[in-house]
Amino acid sequence: MELAFLGVGFLLGIGVWLWQRTHLQRQLEAILAQYNVHPLRSSLPQRVQTALAQQAIAQQHCLSQIERYQAILDAAPVAYLEVDAANRIVFCNQQARSLFRLSTPHGRLLLELVRSYELDCLIEEVREQNAITEKEWLYGFLTPTGQTRRKPLRGRGIPIAEAHVGIFLEDREEVTRLRDERDRWATDVAHELKTPLTSLRLVAETLQQRVPEPLRDWVDRLLDEIIRLSLLVQELLDLNRLAHTPLSEIERHSLDLVQVIHTAWQSLAPLAQHKQIDHTYTGPAQLPYYGNEAQLLRLLVNLYDNSIKYCGRGDHVMTRLLQASSESHYLCLEIIDTGNGFPSKDLPYIFDRFYRGQSRRHRLVQPATGDVTTIAPIGSGSGLGLAIARQIVECHGGYIQAANHPEYGGAWLRIYLPITSEAGTAAL
Repeated sequence: MELAFLGVGFLLGIGVWLWQRTHLQRQLEAILAQYNVHPLRSSLPQRVQTALAQQAIAQQHCLSQIERYQAILDAAPVAYLEVDAANRIVFCNQQARSLFRLSTPHGRLLLELVRSYELDCLIEEVREQNAITEKEWLYGFLTPTGQTRRKPLRGRGIPIAEAHVGIFLEDREEVTRLRDERDRWATDVAHELKTPLTSLRLVAETLQQRVPEPLRDWVDRLLDEIIRLSLLVQELLDLNRLAHTPLSEIERHSLDLVQVIHTAWQSLAPLAQHKQIDHTYTGPAQLPYYGNEAQLLRLLVNLYDNSIKYCGRGDHVMTRLLQASSESHYLCLEIIDTGNGFPSKDLPYIFDRFYRGQSRRHRLVQPATGDVTTIAPIGSGSGLGLAIARQIVECHGGYIQAANHPEYGGAWLRIYLPITSEAGTAAL
């Protein structure tokens, strides 16, 4: 009897072993199939050995690629660093080590080595949005002499697998310095031109009344060009003055923002009527605000003038004033037109000084023949109107955004102004 049980147990053991061997062989066959090892060419151990050799070659190839890409990043002219899910530094190239003065950053927490709130926020935004994100800020650091310096940086964050984040950092100090030198040069030239242009204008106005009638047209054209240059010089001087006016020093008083909107449009009404452009306002009947009325009026005149200039005949301009909600401390002023909008490639630069984008063209239908003619917009502009508008908004502590409206297709300008008290501080 005992021999019978022993035989049954032995047979069961052999059966389980055969089942496990078959199951393991099938798993190995499935794995080997991924390496294109043909089952008829050799035995299973040989095929496993071949697959392991192929895996070693592939692994070595991947390691070589990683080393090559790391060498490229290390030699790149821009700073790059990568952090893991716990914000430990995984990789840091030579430019990043030089920028942040790091010696052995690998494996250490970013916050221990780089004290930058904006950089931490950028990393978190990339993780939350799972998309490429950009941010600009001033990075403060101590010099070897103990002085504090601020360096303008632009960061571009990219999401990587396993919650890693890669950050490309661009040092904007040289760009900022060149831009400041350009602006300072333009302002110096404007100062030098103001006096001779005033003298030329006085001479031209004197000649206007004394030259014979056949020559008066030439003097009129000369006077118009002198006036145009004088306005350009004054705009440069005004832009420089606004750029160097601290927020706390701006002259403020109580005003009705809705009345300023209507006054700005009425000042340009003849130009709008000439092109049959109408205007509608949506918002409260009155809105008290504490700001600089002359600057806000000029802001709106510049924006309306830009809309009228680039709108076609019969187009429409809309102004919307949205009061701040309980969660927001800004009110929003929108100016929308039904023209052709901004060329997409010009949108990042339209608030820069002297930037004049590609001329937007309009279609004109001849009533008699029905032919369609493409014409350029009236007015050349100096490229300073929108730059002055942005500077005025920033002087009030706000910001301005430009886009093309998704519904109307025309220019869409949004001005965000902080709600201020009569003491000139934000009413939070």
